[in-house]
Amino acid sequence: MNKINWSNNHILKISNETECIDNISEDDIKKYRDKIEPWLTAVFQSEHLALLAGTGLTSAVTSLAKVDAPGMDRIEFIEFGKQIKESADSQAKKMGRGEANIEDDLRVAIELYKGLLIQGDDAKAKTLKDDIDAKLIAFIKKVLNAEKEFLEKKGDALTYLKSFLISFASRTASRNRLNIITTNYDRFIEYACDMAGILVLDSFAGKITPVFRTNKLELDYHYNPPGIRGEPRYVEGVIKYTKLHGSLDWRFEDNKILKAPLPFGADEKHPGIPEEPFDHVVIYPNSAKDIETIYFPYAELFRDFSTAVCRPNSVVVTYGYGFGDSHVNRILADMLTIPSTHLVVISWDKANGRIQRFIENNNLSQFTLLIGEHFADLKTLVENYLPKAAIDRITERKQRVLEKRGKDNSSISQKEGDSTDEPF
Repeated sequence: MNKINWSNNHILKISNETECIDNISEDDIKKYRDKIEPWLTAVFQSEHLALLAGTGLTSAVTSLAKVDAPGMDRIEFIEFGKQIKESADSQAKKMGRGEANIEDDLRVAIELYKGLLIQGDDAKAKTLKDDIDAKLIAFIKKVLNAEKEFLEKKGDALTYLKSFLISFASRTASRNRLNIITTNYDRFIEYACDMAGILVLDSFAGKITPVFRTNKLELDYHYNPPGIRGEPRYVEGVIKYTKLHGSLDWRFEDNKILKAPLPFGADEKHPGIPEEPFDHVVIYPNSAKDIETIYFPYAELFRDFSTAVCRPNSVVVTYGYGFGDSHVNRILADMLTIPSTHLVVISWDKANGRIQRFIENNNLSQFTLLIGEHFADLKTLVENYLPKAAIDRITERKQRVLEKRGKDNSSISQKEGDSTDEPF
């Protein structure tokens, strides 16, 4: 097995072949397509398939639309600002995350708020809570503005996002449903699924006010073919969806978690934005320790994630995930202790060395790597490297016809009245 040179800009690892390249030209695309597309086509038809999407997916989509992504920039608190920043920096370094971001700042601020309540310093606790509310409202509005601007300028970006998701979601009926797991708070994936006609199964039940449910009924979509009774078939293009860190439109109300009617790209004055998001909006900054996983519904979300991926013949594809969440990494590492599992890493960069550290702590033979700006570019990836939809029956039938005639794809002429044709 070739050793990985992590100093190169691009890293491609398929099976036991590894290439470390600095620059990839347009002339190289066909060479790499011939390697990557068949491999991913086979990998995507594993018994269990999951897509783990991070903020890099949102960045890729908004970049195509020439829209500023709702980044994870640091925030400065008025009260205890210095202490919060220093603690966030220290904890991020201990977790191997590198530089701290907004999630680290929020987590530390929330921990400090709870500590002030324990000390009985209600005045300072209220001041800090008001500051946290203001920062959360600003963050929510920033994400909504990005969604709104995307709707105005989306161009081909939405098409590429839909094609990206369809490449994963169009699994044959003999395979388990695709699981999409994301750490994002935004709704770009949900919006693209709606536009692509992909049916989403999540943990919410109800139409007017969907409520988070913990029952595991394994609900699915089926249909009855005409003239056939008692043999329902799977509806194509159905996924299971888990948002590990919550969502902008999840709300705590009456000891329940509800999905609020907050449209994609809603105006920043929309009444669905609560005035006190600290008490109502269900978003979970990354955890320094596992204490947060005992909280509802955090534990349920991670249990679903673990159940989806930690089983034999399972494949997880990461896109735009920087391996900065220790609780997510632990589940991926547990999955890789099962020899028949596989992890495909598609990343714009090496995430400040976090990807390298994770790979070196696990079995390299269980990885496929497409690292670098060329491989992770959403447009390039969709046009050249991702497999065609598995539900494309026409291509399958054409190939069977060609095989029947003893011809390959380079000879596809069909004579009228050819007696070797068989009914489809």
